[in-house]
Amino acid sequence: MKIWIDILTPKQLLFSEPIIERLRKNHNILCTSRSYDEVSKLAKIRKIDLIYVGKHGGGKKYDKFEASINRIRKLSLLIDKFSPDMVISFCSPEAARVSFGMGIRHIAFCDSPHANAVMKLTLPLIQKLLIPWIIPKKEFSKYGIDSKDIIPYKAIDASVTIKRNSKQKKSLPFKNNNKKNILIRVEEEQAAYTSKSRQIIPIINEIVKEFDSENIVILGRYSEQIKNLKKIFGKKAGIMKMSFDGKHLLEHTDIFLGSGGTMTAESALLGVPTISYNAVPNIVENFLVKNNLVNRETNPKKITKIIRKFLETSDNNSKKRARKIADSMEDPIQKLIQIIKE
Repeated sequence: MKIWIDILTPKQLLFSEPIIERLRKNHNILCTSRSYDEVSKLAKIRKIDLIYVGKHGGGKKYDKFEASINRIRKLSLLIDKFSPDMVISFCSPEAARVSFGMGIRHIAFCDSPHANAVMKLTLPLIQKLLIPWIIPKKEFSKYGIDSKDIIPYKAIDASVTIKRNSKQKKSLPFKNNNKKNILIRVEEEQAAYTSKSRQIIPIINEIVKEFDSENIVILGRYSEQIKNLKKIFGKKAGIMKMSFDGKHLLEHTDIFLGSGGTMTAESALLGVPTISYNAVPNIVENFLVKNNLVNRETNPKKITKIIRKFLETSDNNSKKRARKIADSMEDPIQKLIQIIKE
């Protein structure tokens, strides 16, 4: 069978890796992406071959729209030539439109019903949707997919992605000293579902003021964002673009502060003391907070209190708890293989 997989984000790339490895044994696989710095860098680290079609549209609505139209046009030529029997995506609007237009069956994964625009553009056009069991089906069916075509799996996506071996040999951004490593991931600014609140700036201000004796590293996403962070914080912290395998960084991190997305979930399941400033409230982050794997806080002064508590106490139970929860989860890729067979 010929299978086309469309991969748009770093998280999708990491989740796709074991899918590609398993399906490649019996099927002809074509993997596409778009020109997007974090994906191309991670694909090189993970040694995954992608065909780049089109580009990331940036933060403006018209630019997103134009990039999507151009990508659909280019993909349609490539996919017509490859002629797949099936499409797998993570609710890619372009893959949904091309597969629908060409009459190709489409299976999608999704754990982000809060991404309204993407849900409206994809869910009415796909055949099967696989979701984490903690998200009610109605969160997706309201967008136009029949609930009988939604298949839950007993896992969150980070339980799949943290199983990867770290292939990166690149030296870490933390200084080689006896200080604690505090890693901060800034929020997404260019996704359609974000409000660009910039709530991270006062939080970082408080952290660099209170913990200037520790190793503080801030991971930005876009060139302009990094430029602004450097202007504000200068030499008070290490500021860089994400050019690492996140797991490689988290394995050497003492405290992680994230926006509630992919790295927050991975950090939590790896047992790293984790704080979420909840930039985009979502059901997966809720689950991690309820299971005491993540501390949710948005107040800068309260965040520094939590960090101080983490620095002063070592809680081995959190690692055990994280491992127990991760081990209790099933393999969603097995569910995917079942659906393909059916």
